[in-house]
Amino acid sequence: MNYSHPGTYQNLHFCYESSNKSCPQYIYSLAVRVPLYIFFVAAILLTVFGNLLIIIAIAHFKQLHTPTNILVLSLAIADFLLGAIIMPPSMVRSLETCWYLGNLFCKFHNSSAITFCTASILNLSFISIDRYYAVCQPLQYQTKITNCVAMVMVLICWSLSVLTGFGMIFLELNIWGIEDFYYENIDCVGGCTLFQSFASSFISSTISFYIPGFIMIGIYWKIFLIAKRQARSIHNSGFQNGNLERMKTCQTKMERKSTKTLAIVMGVFLSCWTPFFLCNIIDPVINYSIPPLLLDTLLWIGFLNSAFNPLIYAFFYSWFRKAFITIIFCDIYSRNTSRTNLFTN
Repeated sequence: MNYSHPGTYQNLHFCYESSNKSCPQYIYSLAVRVPLYIFFVAAILLTVFGNLLIIIAIAHFKQLHTPTNILVLSLAIADFLLGAIIMPPSMVRSLETCWYLGNLFCKFHNSSAITFCTASILNLSFISIDRYYAVCQPLQYQTKITNCVAMVMVLICWSLSVLTGFGMIFLELNIWGIEDFYYENIDCVGGCTLFQSFASSFISSTISFYIPGFIMIGIYWKIFLIAKRQARSIHNSGFQNGNLERMKTCQTKMERKSTKTLAIVMGVFLSCWTPFFLCNIIDPVINYSIPPLLLDTLLWIGFLNSAFNPLIYAFFYSWFRKAFITIIFCDIYSRNTSRTNLFTN
């Protein structure tokens, strides 16, 4: 059994002809490879530069130095690193069907991919907590969710992510209990497959994806119910206090819009990654019979999520669009642009 690729390609070759333990290489036709390379390069550029705009915007404009945006910044860094470090080698591996960068970099590549994916969902989990306090307990928000608290959340997020990603791969916990099967049937020269036992795939997927995912869904559902109740209360109050009531209403609408946008970010993330993580758990149960090409496709759908977030921010936030335009036209080098009021039309 060779797990590397399904036999649906043409012109079977080997990654290293001189090695008797080489992985097979399957050559795509030029008509398939060229459009795929164009698509992947476009996705990588969108991911890298889109998230770089978010990073620069939040770092440069003082008005964006809020606890929520500190967490959004951390999420953008994870997406940026995924696009800059993980996606280019993955593109070559997917289209050339061989890995030429050595075993050590393969381990680093797989560890980093797990780290950035875990960091993304943990950042989204902390963002959901931030939104819960902002919408459901607004009077306690500024005292409980400060910039310092947000930084602690980011530190916890990245520490757990690095521990999960690099610990699993470099300690070979992913093949714990099936080492003989892996080295006899899966391991080959020129391959870089993240192979997992059932225990490894179940535990890692549950900790890194399913538990945080269900927590986020539960929190946002509660936020939705409370926000609905608050909107009804504001409407029924009849705005007795005039300007004060209007200010509260405006603030509530801003918080709700921010929560809605970040909930969409969460929904897109879960939509992109859920198919892969479902297959990741099912595959060991059915004796690794899911076609590797399908797994690779689902993995890329997950990667593409990192390109979607900048588009969501640009579509829903007028102040992010204003920041992006300022950065793109290099106006950030003008004097005092860091204090620009992004919330005015």
